[in-house]
Amino acid sequence: MLTNIDQETMDIDWFFTNTEHVGFVASGAGKLPASISENWEESRRISLFFDELPVTSDIIINPKLAGIINSKVDDEYLHGFVAMAMRGFFAFDKTILGNFSDLSYHLVASPVNPLDFNKLPVEIKRKLIRSRYTGVLSENVNISEIT
Repeated sequence: MLTNIDQETMDIDWFFTNTEHVGFVASGAGKLPASISENWEESRRISLFFDELPVTSDIIINPKLAGIINSKVDDEYLHGFVAMAMRGFFAFDKTILGNFSDLSYHLVASPVNPLDFNKLPVEIKRKLIRSRYTGVLSENVNISEIT
């Protein structure tokens, strides 16, 4: 289990699904959904599985990204998000850094050919479904919608 202090002091990578596609999130030291913080070891195993997936897709960088992050969008910032989007994940980052309780995230990169949740191994789907997003994967997501 990850405590609030753990969450506030680390940029934690985690995954969720809308039962069609899979989202990748960099927490930016923000509050995690209970499905992630309470099952951290399981979340790490999902992460290890996804880290081994091959590159399968071209990507699209969010054209509004520079305005969202109020900064230059460079290769250093994009690197991890692009790597995940190339594996078929919709890649999100915390929008308001320094505000632990704010649950808003923005799309950094999306895959041209998204990973199909239904084609994942049953064990991974069973674990991933615990972090189910009830909204649409779009330019902005609020993780309070993860059940």
